[in-house]
Amino acid sequence: MSKLFLVPTPIGNLEDITLRALRVLKEVDLILAEDTRTSGKLLKHYDINTPMQSHHMHNEHKTVENVVRQIQNGKTVALISDAGTPAISDPGFLLTRACVEAGIEVDCLPGATAFVPALVNSGLPNDKFVFEGFLPVKKGRQTRLQVLAEETRTIILYESPHKLLKTLSQFVEYFGAERPVSVSREITKLHEETIRGTAEEVLKHYEQKPPKGEIVVIVGGRK
Repeated sequence: MSKLFLVPTPIGNLEDITLRALRVLKEVDLILAEDTRTSGKLLKHYDINTPMQSHHMHNEHKTVENVVRQIQNGKTVALISDAGTPAISDPGFLLTRACVEAGIEVDCLPGATAFVPALVNSGLPNDKFVFEGFLPVKKGRQTRLQVLAEETRTIILYESPHKLLKTLSQFVEYFGAERPVSVSREITKLHEETIRGTAEEVLKHYEQKPPKGEIVVIVGGRK
């Protein structure tokens, strides 16, 4: 039966993919990939020869209808992102919504996503948390920080290396210098590290050692 599979892929270490994910990627008729060059390396590593089609944030608005039509005509499709679970700060929501509205079965496989190991590894409370993804770059950023300053649950954010210092300095300004923060970088990769401390301490660390790689920031909630 034709359907859409959402298939998580490794966030760094190629071994972090499930046996079921590999089977699905081999069996489907088409793989939608955020970047076919990046995904091509993963597929080649596991000897998967399924046809690929580009599906990313710049073209998904235009390709969704065509993909839905292909599934309705009998094709089984898998969606993957460059790393992690599709639709988590990556393309996938629009296609998933369109398939649900069209009555197409959607099957999301469990698997890799960056924020879970970062949260668990932070040492901060994880019984209740809020995932914020990326903060607004400009418009609405200050308003969002003001709202988050009052949040009592643990906060999860994604951030790019060149914006981390700005974000940490704003944590000091809006949340207070003593707010607990954990920054996990390059999760599952060779240079993986987690830096924990107060907002001020973590800021000073990265002022002396500029960050590189993929970053997840965990912030303790207001007490």
